[in-house]
Amino acid sequence: MATLGLIGSGHIGGALARLAVDADLDVVLSNSRGPETLSDLVSELGPRARAATPAEAAAAGDWVVVTIPLRALETVPREPLVGKTVIDTGNYYPQRDGTIPELESHALTSSGLLQRHLSGAHVVKAFNNIFYRHLAELPRPAGAADRTSLPIAGDDLGAKKHAAELISLLGYDVVDYGPLSESWRSEPGTPVYGAPYGVTRDENFASHPAAPASTAEIDRALAAARR
Repeated sequence: MATLGLIGSGHIGGALARLAVDADLDVVLSNSRGPETLSDLVSELGPRARAATPAEAAAAGDWVVVTIPLRALETVPREPLVGKTVIDTGNYYPQRDGTIPELESHALTSSGLLQRHLSGAHVVKAFNNIFYRHLAELPRPAGAADRTSLPIAGDDLGAKKHAAELISLLGYDVVDYGPLSESWRSEPGTPVYGAPYGVTRDENFASHPAAPASTAEIDRALAAARR
């Protein structure tokens, strides 16, 4: 059976781990504080889950999700990820990450920074525009009328196809909106960030119920993004 490796096991990582176990995938979780700090989550997830170091999770995963603050990017292990599909859930928050000139000038995107760090891997941007509780609540079977779509971006077509396979297993369709240079279109402040799933800019994500978003809705929101 295929394995999902998680570098970072906070809100988004935990939600993805639960969806993966529900989809009969094995899960290897990690964080910056050590495997022993994940014992409660592993116990909740059951026998398909185990905790490890980031390097071990990277080595074990058929897909590896990086879901850590952007300021910690340099801690992501390189060697175990060579040749792998790496899914980046990150966003740039200057108030948290500090000012990053390359992002301020639009010379790179946040996922472009991760791709530069992981030059031997294939980075795909996904899961960054949806609140973790909504991510946990919106999965539907393939073909369901109310199945939700999530946007993805990446430079490698094979990696995007591979990422889409995982996302489908977890209960979502995908909208491919291009290379990593376009991945700013799904980041905070854009029309596809939160809003298609029912959250307007003046609302708190946590207080709003999840709402399915179709492929057409996601397409329209991506097309409306402006810098």
